[in-house]
Amino acid sequence: MNRPLWLLAICQGLFLTNNVTFIAINGLVGFSLAPLGWMATLPVMGYVVGGALSTGLVARTQQRFGRKGSFQLGLAVALGSALLCAFAAVSHNFWLLCGATLVAGYYNANANLYRFAAAELAEPAWREKAVSMVMAGGLIGAVLGPNLAAQTRTLTGVPFVGAYLALAAVALLSMAVLSFIPFPPTPPRKAAASGRPLGTILRQPAFVVAALTGSLGYGVMNLLMAATPLAMQQCSLPFGDVALVLEWHVIGMFAPGFVTGHLIKRFGVLPIMGVGVVLNALCIAIALSGTDLHQFVIALFTLGVGWNFLFTGSTTLSLSTYRPEEKDRAQGALNFFVFATTAISSFASGVLVTTRGWELLNAGSLIPVALTGASIAWLALQKRRAMI
Repeated sequence: MNRPLWLLAICQGLFLTNNVTFIAINGLVGFSLAPLGWMATLPVMGYVVGGALSTGLVARTQQRFGRKGSFQLGLAVALGSALLCAFAAVSHNFWLLCGATLVAGYYNANANLYRFAAAELAEPAWREKAVSMVMAGGLIGAVLGPNLAAQTRTLTGVPFVGAYLALAAVALLSMAVLSFIPFPPTPPRKAAASGRPLGTILRQPAFVVAALTGSLGYGVMNLLMAATPLAMQQCSLPFGDVALVLEWHVIGMFAPGFVTGHLIKRFGVLPIMGVGVVLNALCIAIALSGTDLHQFVIALFTLGVGWNFLFTGSTTLSLSTYRPEEKDRAQGALNFFVFATTAISSFASGVLVTTRGWELLNAGSLIPVALTGASIAWLALQKRRAMI
């Protein structure tokens, strides 16, 4: 892998450090500040709602300022929003915390394009491996995120303020790393405005399945991951155990990145995505078997691996559905579907785990998992018929 891809992988890891830390602490901070218990994950939801609302703006800034300019702008927003979260925690202002995470969604939407930028930094024959290897950089977040939350949560007199301040430092570090990456030049504005209408791109069967599987795969993963800290707190497990579970979950999400691209090239994208569906179902079965620490660890690790196969697969599948001049609108649409689904799952996780419990939350997750599997099977059948 070339030097720019290594640097982009580091940026991906620092992005995941932000995400994992947010997941680890926002629900708990929200629970301590929220007027009602079921509102605890609204700050988590704010992060992904902000991402959904920002997809159109991000597409325009990517087109106007290019990859580097837009990514750096996203990191500036990450820096400011982390400081605003810290102030919200100090001032015990729940709605300011929600607003700060909503603003942070712009960074979320921006950095979620790192995986597409990876394909542009590699030769066409290596795109699958470039995407999976950059996503493997998320291992940095797997180790750094939970430990950052655990080690800095009591750094100041107010719980978790230190974690938010540490995320501001992470944003500055990522800005420095990103400055050394030479992204390809931005296409001329006239060329960027050409290509097929978005509606035509959206109607392609492969695009439909890429959007559906990427969205539902991310939604299920987020539903269970966002609820885990609250569920473990209900089971009287300490925050150190929460950090351990999230660490292994994120390892499961990104460690397979070293081989997922190879597996896709060898076996095809749809079979690997199908394995991801099976792993999601296995995660739910393990979670329903009990609430001891080892069951949380194994279930969330399995969930992470399943997400990796589905999300890397859906990203790879989508690369064949749009032309270079169509990338901003196509990638913006894909990210919007992901964020919209994840926003719903973020809200549902807090409501369900605090009112209905961990078991019902997992049982209900079987519905989107089944829909994901059905869409993959449908596309495989469509392709087989086209070959006859």
